[in-house]
Amino acid sequence: MKSAVETLNPTRVRLTVEVPFEELKPSLDAAYKKINQQVTVKGFRQGKIPARVIDQRFGRGAVLEEAVNDALPKFYTEAVNEGELNVLGQPDVDITELKDGELLAFTAEVDIRPALEIPDYSGIEVEVDAVEVSDEDVTKSVEQLRERFATTSPVERAAQDGDVLTLNLEAKVDGEVLEDGVAEGVTYTVGSGELLDGIDEAVTGVEAGGSATFTSELKGGSAEGKEAEVKVEVTEVKSRELPELDDDFAQLASEFDTFEELQADSRKRLEQMKKYDQATQAQEKVLDELLKLVEVPMPEKLLADEIETRKHNLVNHQLGQMGLDLAKYLEIQGKSEEEFDAETKEQAEKGIKTQFILDELVNKEKLNVSQEELTEHLMRRAQSSGMSPDQFAQAVVEGGQVPMLVGEVARGKALAVVVEAATVKDTNGELIELDDEDETAETVEATEATEVEAEGAEEKPEA
Repeated sequence: MKSAVETLNPTRVRLTVEVPFEELKPSLDAAYKKINQQVTVKGFRQGKIPARVIDQRFGRGAVLEEAVNDALPKFYTEAVNEGELNVLGQPDVDITELKDGELLAFTAEVDIRPALEIPDYSGIEVEVDAVEVSDEDVTKSVEQLRERFATTSPVERAAQDGDVLTLNLEAKVDGEVLEDGVAEGVTYTVGSGELLDGIDEAVTGVEAGGSATFTSELKGGSAEGKEAEVKVEVTEVKSRELPELDDDFAQLASEFDTFEELQADSRKRLEQMKKYDQATQAQEKVLDELLKLVEVPMPEKLLADEIETRKHNLVNHQLGQMGLDLAKYLEIQGKSEEEFDAETKEQAEKGIKTQFILDELVNKEKLNVSQEELTEHLMRRAQSSGMSPDQFAQAVVEGGQVPMLVGEVARGKALAVVVEAATVKDTNGELIELDDEDETAETVEATEATEVEAEGAEEKPEA
């Protein structure tokens, strides 16, 4: 076999391959054997039909077509390896010559990873938010915990702000009760704003057994967006009582004996959260600066496929689960379809650039992924997916996704190397030293947001 590589542009090549006919013999034998098992000829047992009879009855062309389809992936892969190409996606194959007994020639155009030059990235400087926890932050955190331990008790008085009510609702549009406009036994906290506009004003001052009517725009259902006349009946009024912020509360809501210890722990937790946010912010900003340093030619077909994949996943998975279509989603977001397309393209380009650059860094820095690192990443991915580690691992293996996970961890380690070399300061001008603990985990998460969803794996060509 002879092959040659022609560079069409920095991200696409054309392979020209010539195969002597004798190298097709294994595939020809396989083709005759396959056809033998699929057809019957009077006077011959199935599987024992001579090749000359198959040629006469079904045509030599059918045999050659079967043989070429069988052989093409092998010869294409050999040509790719011979040319030391890092291909992306499925090639466009064209058989240029097929002379029975003499020669098979074909061309294959395919996208390739562009050659990248990674410049010195040690000069990257970024600024992140300072880790500052105020007394107000601690108070808010404790209040949120306090809300979880609130108790309710029935009262014989009119509803007021903060009360928990049990309601029956009936919505009418143009005087007709909607089929999906009736609900009974709805629990609602006055002032929460979680149901309909105007309901707080309507129920305030109403006792159990009383009712009120108000007009509101419906937020969902068959008449979403329409003005409706809503009748609300209050069947029960309960007051909410919050526990005192004292040692008893600390012992009830935590493992601490005193309220002061609970407050100190809340401050510590808030500091840890802000440090994590600070580290994530640093990694995202360093990545953005790294992307500015490297010129990345963009494979057009890979970009188009990535844009289509992102649109498909949004429309058919995320929006589908929410009961929305793309038009409604864009209306909610206040975006035009042109703006959405531009944003999707920008995100896809960033994802591809990120993957190319970090993969190049993995090679440049000779980074490896240990079994322990892969297992830790698998555990995190399983947790975020809502599956058990065993279930997630089985799904990954069965789907052939292990290389993808290895790539995610390796790219996370590559970004961690860049972050470590960069200068990170907070808004107070203080130099930030990011902790090594969980650094790779955080950088993996930072890169996942821009991960290429349609991995450019090598595909088998067909004639």
